[in-house]
Amino acid sequence: MDKDLNFKLTRPDKSVSDFVESFWLLHNQSDQDKDIVVLPDGRLELTFSKSETEPFHIVRSGIETFPSKVVLKAKTLMFAISFKLLATEYIFQNVVSNLLNYAEYMPLNFWDFNEKDLENFDGFCEKASKKIHSLLPKNIDERKQKLFDLIYASKGSLTVKELSQSVYWNSRQINRYFNQQYGISLKLYCNILRFRGSLDHIAQGQLFPESHFTDQSHFIREIKKFSGVVPKELLKNKNDRFIQFSVLDRE
Repeated sequence: MDKDLNFKLTRPDKSVSDFVESFWLLHNQSDQDKDIVVLPDGRLELTFSKSETEPFHIVRSGIETFPSKVVLKAKTLMFAISFKLLATEYIFQNVVSNLLNYAEYMPLNFWDFNEKDLENFDGFCEKASKKIHSLLPKNIDERKQKLFDLIYASKGSLTVKELSQSVYWNSRQINRYFNQQYGISLKLYCNILRFRGSLDHIAQGQLFPESHFTDQSHFIREIKKFSGVVPKELLKNKNDRFIQFSVLDRE
């Protein structure tokens, strides 16, 4: 990874792990802007950041379905919480269908966070965990809980039919829920997770499909759909522009 980019990731404790995937920091320590590409990964992000040219701000982003080019400003420091999908309904208590491939600014005092919280990453993680824990619901729909457990455990490799049969929830109802809540179909979301799961194999130089891809052409087509390039180009990762690919060994 580019020596000017510092990345750190921390997993949540079990008490909030149904809703939080990870806490992470990204710091562009150089005096130069960095051109990066953000790949779809199925996560919802709440980011807290500042740079030499941008004041402290908080942004919540929805699911991404295609690669997006971003300029990481010089001296940008970013702390973030990556949420699992259940968090929208049970932690934020709203839908994010309006945030598909989009992001929104949050109030500067959201969850009582401020610029000083960017001074210590461990302290940030502890504060965020306590806040999320205070918002935990008393009850969770068991079908939804089991559905997401299966989706994440299988890394998107199970079909909609298989998921539907496993949780005894009609596939049409599941898709209606996904579209209303997240702005995306369950099948597309699973495809994104399957793509994300393939990044580890590509990083190891395995440029051939796993069992849940139909064949080589299907594998290449799916990788290009979500990254904009074929697997071979993704492996090269010129200039570390595919930021999630660059930090795989840090997760």
